[in-house]
Amino acid sequence: MSDYNYDAFSSRDYDFDISTGPMPGEKAPDFPVSTSSGEERHLLDFDGDFLVLETGSITCPLFQSRRRMMGALEAEFPGISNAVLYVREAHPGAAIPSHDSFEDKRACANRLREEDGEARLVLVDGIEGAAHNAYGGMPNAVFIINRNGCVLFRSDWNNPSATRQALATLIAGGSVRARSYFRPAVPTTVLRTLGRAGKGAWPDFLRGLPVLIWCNLIKRNIRLAFNRPPALTRDTTC
Repeated sequence: MSDYNYDAFSSRDYDFDISTGPMPGEKAPDFPVSTSSGEERHLLDFDGDFLVLETGSITCPLFQSRRRMMGALEAEFPGISNAVLYVREAHPGAAIPSHDSFEDKRACANRLREEDGEARLVLVDGIEGAAHNAYGGMPNAVFIINRNGCVLFRSDWNNPSATRQALATLIAGGSVRARSYFRPAVPTTVLRTLGRAGKGAWPDFLRGLPVLIWCNLIKRNIRLAFNRPPALTRDTTC
């Protein structure tokens, strides 16, 4: 097995300065995935006018901080499909270690539904993270994809307010211009999530924290302030 499913988090596992995967205006890649209940399907098999796809895991404090706000989008915008792509554990520990098999990964996805009450469709990527890597490999990214299979909005770190703004604009027929600034996780959620992951998760997180702050809260947000996203609408083709 490759080092995709790392046993201990390190900021070196991520390139925070370069975005890979489909950018707004580009085709969203499709992959075979499994639902948390074991149904085989494809990532882009969705019924709504848009697919809102968020990457996450139960050991990711950012994902855990955003779940309720993201889940509420379905009630506000009933014409969308809203899904989680379950990826590698962001901060594995002794209690919730890295995945040794696909069965381990699907079991964690089931815990997300059963223990955490995640009501969205949970799709499970393969054990080597083929879909996750193709979509940039970040632990809590979000994409809005239209019926033509085009990425209309992307954020390497999900900011639910920006995601909601982009979605509302697209549904109203406008051009999406939302900037998704990085916002830290809720401190109480960080404590709860890393404590649940178990021994080892906290020290690894603290060692990487200075890099996370510098690369994301400072550098990334400055870049976004000067970035002009392309003008894309709900009918964009690619």
